[in-house]
Amino acid sequence: MTRSAIPLILPAALLSACAAPAGDYPSLLPRPIEKISLAEPVRPVPVATPDATLDAKIVTLAREAAAAKAAFDAAAARVGKTVNAASGSAEGSERWLGAQVALAELDVARTAIDVPLAELERLAVDRATAGQPPYPTLDATLAKANADAAAQRTTIATLNSRLK
Repeated sequence: MTRSAIPLILPAALLSACAAPAGDYPSLLPRPIEKISLAEPVRPVPVATPDATLDAKIVTLAREAAAAKAAFDAAAARVGKTVNAASGSAEGSERWLGAQVALAELDVARTAIDVPLAELERLAVDRATAGQPPYPTLDATLAKANADAAAQRTTIATLNSRLK
């Protein structure tokens, strides 16, 4: 009889484990605070209002940057010929020294774009400091001037590497 009682007692013992004692337990449903969304709220994108004074400054600075780029490009063409002629020359030779002087002059010509670039950056920083929205024309002109300045630095580095 003991053998037949074990299969009957085991399911009864297992079922009793599922029974919960009576008591006041908290609900497992989400609380009201847990239903709040933590997503970033959608904010309207501020639109910059046209500013004729700023537009005039940007046009002037863009012209200055374009003139500096044109002057650099002309100087780079001249210096490129000098560097090509000195390529393969021994360090300290007359051709090599001439190419070094030409590269130094080209580096001075490169600094001409720094003035309008710095002024464009100052205008962008002043707008940001004042809490004004980005000005698309200013941002585009600034990006172009930065790209031109980076291209000029790359040109100088390329020409300099030809002498080594």
